[in-house]
This record gives sequence, C-alpha cells and structure tokens, in this order.
Amino acid sequence: MSEKRENIWLNLCFNIVAPSVLLIKGKRILELCGVESWDSANVWIFVVSLAFPTLYGLWDLSRRRKWNIISAIGILSVLLTGGVGLFKLSKEVMIIKEGTVPLVIGAAVLATAPTRRPLAKMLIMNESVMDVKKIESALDERGTREEFDSALKGATYVVALSFVLSSVLNFALASWIFKSPAGTEEFNAEVGRMTALSFPVIALPATIIMFFAVYKIFGAITRCTGLKIEEIVSGGGK
Repeated sequence: MSEKRENIWLNLCFNIVAPSVLLIKGKRILELCGVESWDSANVWIFVVSLAFPTLYGLWDLSRRRKWNIISAIGILSVLLTGGVGLFKLSKEVMIIKEGTVPLVIGAAVLATAPTRRPLAKMLIMNESVMDVKKIESALDERGTREEFDSALKGATYVVALSFVLSSVLNFALASWIFKSPAGTEEFNAEVGRMTALSFPVIALPATIIMFFAVYKIFGAITRCTGLKIEEIVSGGGK
C-alpha cells in the first residue's frame, strides 16, 4: 500500500493562513458577529487560532500513521506560543522562543552527523522513497559504502545549517515584530504577522538549503552505486 501524501494546500491553510487571519482580523470578525464584550475575546481568538495548526498536526498523524519529528516540534512550538500568550509572559520570552526552537532542532540534527544514522539518511533512505536494498547491494558490490556515508554526513551538516539560518532569521523577525505585551489585541496581531511572514522570510531560504542537501545525496547515490535515479526511486526500474 502506498503511503498517503500530505496535502500541501491544507498544510498552508491550517498552519499559516487561518491562524494569521484570525490573529490579525479576529476583533473585526467578532464585531461582524455582534460580539461587544472584550473581556476574554483576545484570549479566545488566541486559543482558536493556535488550535488550527495543533489539530491539523494531530489529524495528519492519525491519517498517515506516521509521526514526523519536524511536525512534532512544530506542534510543541505552537503550544509554547500559546503558553506565552495565555500566561501573559513578556515579549522577550516570545522572541527568545522563536529563535531557540529551530536552534534546538539544528543542534539535534548536528548530533546525528557522527552516528550510524545521520538525519539525512533517516529522511531519504527509507522504503517509501528509495529502493534501499538495491542501493545497499550496489554499495557493497562497488566497495563505496564509506564514501557514501561520508556524503550523508556532509548532507546532514547542510541540513543543520538550514536550521541555524532559521534560528537567526526567526530571532531577527521576532525582534522586529513583537512590541506589545502578551494577552493584548496588539500581541495577537503580532503573532499573526509573525506566522504569515515566517513562510517567505524563514521557511523558503531554509527549504532551498534542504533541497541542496537532497540534491547532494542523490548525486552521491548515483556516483557511489552506478545506478540511475529512476532505478533507485522506490517503484522505479522495474
């Protein structure tokens, strides 16, 4: 049975579009609905907006039966953001949180580089993507396993670099955006802007670096095994 693929449009809608619109335009939406009491409105807007990415992550897990570590950390980040807003912690805590989460991920990725299971291998070398048995056999036949493992280690360093870049950009963007105390309408709007801008400002550069790492891995596979791409992609070469 083929693995169910994630719907990228649902991902963008639940993780970026819906939370951003609610946080930035939440008060206006409630006014159109006839809500006049604002004693707890900001809190509810905040809770509902953060529920979107959290529930989507749990739904996607139940549907695909596959726990993605990056998605898990994303949910944790959302919950931490919720904690800052609900407990009305200082904006400095929010800024530090935004910069620390990707840095922690990068450190975890870096820690896998010298091990027998670097992150690059865990992400790419699995049965749903590659014909792993054919690759392993070709590496043994050609005696190039050591060269290939070195390439995987290098690709893992590149992936770690992408998260370090995300950390720097996150911290800079959060420092520029967050000016208001947590629990206020202004803070909600700032979280919304952070969510909306994080994709083009942070995710795209990091994704480009990750694609470079994947490109290097594919190059190493074809070089070390002598196989063509269509022969190593799972389901190909039959």
